[in-house]
Amino acid sequence: MASNSMRDIYNKLANTYQNNVDKESPYNAYYERPNMMGALPSQLKGKKVLDAGCAAGWYCSQFLERGAEITGIDISPEMVKVAKQRVGEKAKILCHDLQEPLPFKDDSFDIIVSSLTLHYIEYWTNTFQEFNRILKDGGIYLFSVHHPFMDFTRHKCKDYFETEFLTDTWNKPNITIDVSFFRRSMQSIINETTQFFVLEKIIEPQPQEKMKEITEEAYHYLMTSPHFLIIKAVKNKGALI
Repeated sequence: MASNSMRDIYNKLANTYQNNVDKESPYNAYYERPNMMGALPSQLKGKKVLDAGCAAGWYCSQFLERGAEITGIDISPEMVKVAKQRVGEKAKILCHDLQEPLPFKDDSFDIIVSSLTLHYIEYWTNTFQEFNRILKDGGIYLFSVHHPFMDFTRHKCKDYFETEFLTDTWNKPNITIDVSFFRRSMQSIINETTQFFVLEKIIEPQPQEKMKEITEEAYHYLMTSPHFLIIKAVKNKGALI
């Protein structure tokens, strides 16, 4: 997706993310987010964390609670604005495109987290190379994306192995909007990751039991149709060839 298109879409969604996503989206509150947070240490005191694609700043606020020193970046000026409103002066929030060189020194971060962002980027190599550069040796790289199973079965895809540009219509509070992204095969996701990092864990998240109380239909859907995929990797000096 062109950076300008992605920026425009998320500028329009900023108000929704600020006011509705945290509590009214069970896919976030009881599915993706608890599984992502569960893959990280419960205490992050003294750790420098980059939230790559921070949106409205939910993850930034959680990392702050765990004692981390936070930097958040997002392509959308409106998302950056609402993220700053959430965290105030407690974190650095920058407007930046992940497809461009990152404005950080080598070995700047202990952890890089990217939540549901990378499927908007067609080519990952330069982005992952930059993540590798700014992540300290032994640092954690944790990201979530659309699950290949979900995208392939929900859309009329002709070739599973080809990276495809797809579009969904999102019906959110106060806005209906078309959002486009790239579908990748599982092997593409893994091979792109292991080109620069050492794979530690693949997580196919399961919804929390609490989700069943709120929407049993969505709970059973996610237990039979995995929606997101979480990859946990680490950097070490032997990872690059």
